[in-house]
Amino acid sequence: MKKIFFLYITIMSSFISFSQVFEPVKWKTSIEKITEEEFYLVATATIDNGWHLYAQEIPTGGPRPTIFTFEPNESYELIGKTLEEDGITEDDKIFKMKIKYFAYKTTFKQKIKLIDKKAKINGQVQFMVCDDTRCLPPKTEDLIFASGKTNTAQNQNTGKADVSDAEASELLYGISNDELQQPVTDINNLNSNSDNSNVKKKNKSSSLLSIFGLGFLGGLLALLTPCVFPMIPLTVSFFTKKDTSKGSGVSKAVLYGFFILAVYLLLSIPFHLLDSINPDILNEISTNIWLNIIFFIVFVFFAGSFFGYYELTLPSSWTNKTTAGEGSGGIIGVFFMALTLAIVSFSCTGPILGSLLAGSLSSDGGAWQLTSGMAGFGVALGLPFTLFAMFPNMLKSLPKSGGWMTTVKVVLGFLELALAFKFLSNADLVAHWDLLKIEPFLLIWILIFAGLALYLFGKIKFPHDSPMQKIGITRILIGIASFAFAIYLATGFRYNEETKTFTPLSLLSGLAPPVGYSILHPNSCPNNLTCFKDLKEGLEYAKKENKPIMLDFTGYACVNCRKMEEHVWPIPKVDNVLRNDYVLISLYVDDKKELPKEEQIVVNRINGGTRKLTNYGHKWSHFQTIFFKTNTQPYYVLLSSDGKQILNEPVGYTPNEDEYLNWLLDGKEKSKNTLNNLFNQSDLLK
Repeated sequence: MKKIFFLYITIMSSFISFSQVFEPVKWKTSIEKITEEEFYLVATATIDNGWHLYAQEIPTGGPRPTIFTFEPNESYELIGKTLEEDGITEDDKIFKMKIKYFAYKTTFKQKIKLIDKKAKINGQVQFMVCDDTRCLPPKTEDLIFASGKTNTAQNQNTGKADVSDAEASELLYGISNDELQQPVTDINNLNSNSDNSNVKKKNKSSSLLSIFGLGFLGGLLALLTPCVFPMIPLTVSFFTKKDTSKGSGVSKAVLYGFFILAVYLLLSIPFHLLDSINPDILNEISTNIWLNIIFFIVFVFFAGSFFGYYELTLPSSWTNKTTAGEGSGGIIGVFFMALTLAIVSFSCTGPILGSLLAGSLSSDGGAWQLTSGMAGFGVALGLPFTLFAMFPNMLKSLPKSGGWMTTVKVVLGFLELALAFKFLSNADLVAHWDLLKIEPFLLIWILIFAGLALYLFGKIKFPHDSPMQKIGITRILIGIASFAFAIYLATGFRYNEETKTFTPLSLLSGLAPPVGYSILHPNSCPNNLTCFKDLKEGLEYAKKENKPIMLDFTGYACVNCRKMEEHVWPIPKVDNVLRNDYVLISLYVDDKKELPKEEQIVVNRINGGTRKLTNYGHKWSHFQTIFFKTNTQPYYVLLSSDGKQILNEPVGYTPNEDEYLNWLLDGKEKSKNTLNNLFNQSDLLK
């Protein structure tokens, strides 16, 4: 049991590693002649230092063995089993058993009788690798064996790139990755540089903490719904009364809360798998036009469910199976109880989880943020069951179930309806439809929150609402808050003379379209700044003006990008530096506008394989991953005027205005030093 648990944890940890993809094994194939008719199919694995690749035969309870399969065809026949080298057999520190493994490099050989000398044989290898502290999830690589050739397995899935990496960079961007120089550490200013390099780490942790908090809040809201709230006293009573020992009941309640958390964490695993296979895939999903439209439709559907027009339920067979599992008793029984709660409460928790899923896919942290949100949701949902089991007298302080829970659902329905238009706005922005601009978006939200206020004041009713004798103080306060928020939304129509746009609303950053996306006051660059949306054009202008460059990797559907543009960039001291000291080049990684035919080429991915660039979003996301080894937005890079020197450590979302300003000023100073060095070198040459 411990081995299985350890294996699960290590696989989970590999799924959720942030902004890093481990590939410790690389495969190459060849064909080796034995006689005129018999040959070996040779698969050679090169293994990174410290990692272990396992043999084809492994004891039960150990890691996954290495397995080779070959596609049958008429051009060859397999002879015997796949051969492997002696390897190393010793007591494994992780699995506590003798296991045969390979380190550094090893070769596997499969003997065949070759019927057609020009045969091309396809196969697959399934394998798993571990080091002394963790295991990576099992992986499958395609293998192609062609006579007289040595092939690299990683690049066979998607064919061959049309041009070399250097040629692709020159064609698409006008600069080469080899020419790009990394920032030089200033020994006299180590503290400053250290602060700049730590900005990304702070942002990651703060972003994850924020979404954990949002997930926790979502879990608390789910607790107040009719699907979950009545379950609290029933479940706690089951644990405290069934077990004669109070300690046993409490321990089972603690385990029950843990399993609730585990169930929701498990839901995020597939997204980590997608993220590890292709780092760009979550961005592709979140900015896909039709997927955002589907999210819009689904959220409207969720809202209808919360309004009481219909119920969302999972198949009854699921509930029957998990309920039957509860009879197993012990730990297994408690797990099935937690799973049953997750299934039967889906009609209330599903829309909240859907919001969490869609919001995470639309943010720059992708699957890792989803796990944080799911963790927050699971903790909030499971914690009360544990606390009330430990302190059963607290149950007396819980309010009684009643009509107020229906009110909670309806309020959530209005919120779901408002969020639906956020996803429709994403699709509109990315597709350049020019339909849901800032003016109609604000009007729709004003109507939604005014409608919520009217509902809370008893002027609007829904199917499950019970007759109201009087309006409670809580409804009155929330109704006033909703009406006040509708008025706040109306202030978004104030015109700002300096930026020549409407005034951005801080509470709507990333939810509403950019204020420049307007019918009355259109502006393609944030805050009326001068910006370029093409790299070559921006580089040419920077050289002409002899100004450093700020590369702004952004997205139309990027929440944190809007927050930076609407709340950090407009601050006078920041605006002054951006407006006067830098050339701003904004590259939208979710721009679905089609590339010119000559730029629609197949290029190599950073982690192996190839991809075809078809739109501008592909072009700029490829540029970011190839040149800067990251795929999150916003992402800011300061370059010298010729685009060949990174001035300091790039940063991501940096809501602290002083940190961001110091980073800009540091880059400005480094730019001056770079120019002085160039002048000094030219003088020496003279």
